[in-house]
Amino acid sequence: MKKYISLFLFLFLAGASVSMAQSETISPARKQAIDSLALEKVKDLSKYISIIGSKETQFSEANRVMDRAEELFAPDAEMGVSSLNRKEIAYYKVRRYFERLMALNYDRVNITWYDIHYISDLERQPDGRYVGVVTVYQRFEGTSLESGLNYRDTTKKDITIYVEKKQTQIAGRTIEFWDVMLGDIRVTETSA
Repeated sequence: MKKYISLFLFLFLAGASVSMAQSETISPARKQAIDSLALEKVKDLSKYISIIGSKETQFSEANRVMDRAEELFAPDAEMGVSSLNRKEIAYYKVRRYFERLMALNYDRVNITWYDIHYISDLERQPDGRYVGVVTVYQRFEGTSLESGLNYRDTTKKDITIYVEKKQTQIAGRTIEFWDVMLGDIRVTETSA
């Protein structure tokens, strides 16, 4: 008898878990809004990287922009850095990446992102989050006026996107909403 009760409870809880998981699915209209938000955050990051990397940006402004850019990321996210001069790809925590970008030894730096689009649809994970991947192409140009050296490359990068339901308190009421966070940025290809 205990076996049947345990089996019944297990099946009931498993069914409840499945129905709860199914109720958390994202409607097509909500998914479109989430996709737009994810792409907007990637475009914001592109602007922030341009500002941080520019030698014309004041130190205090670059620090303010770094703070804003960090808010786009999930904790412990890393960004990949590649070069035509070496085969290895180095990965840095987000803040460290920005600091290194700001300290590049060029007189002029121009960084542009283009062809930003999803390469994988959002997929539900066991922890309830959704994960997808956005790809971008980054054009980097660094110029040193004294030595006359120029460096240019184009890097294809894959950005992991996390979508999860969060809660906030507004006027004493709990409001649920879907939030998008950027994850690791992996270098997949570097060319001249």
